[in-house]
Amino acid sequence: MPQRLRPSRLICRNCDGFGRAVTTTGHRHHDGTRTTAPVNCPSCHGRGTVVRAFPQAF
Repeated sequence: MPQRLRPSRLICRNCDGFGRAVTTTGHRHHDGTRTTAPVNCPSCHGRGTVVRAFPQAF
């Protein structure tokens, strides 16, 4: 019987798969909209997934 391998990429635990988020800076533009800044997850670098060190068979 062939062995099945689990996928080598897992969802990041720190960001739950949402690698990039946009946060408000607290400032507003002249038209009243808020200024935003994109922020990447530090552990997955904005990808949302992490690579498993050693793929394991189930």
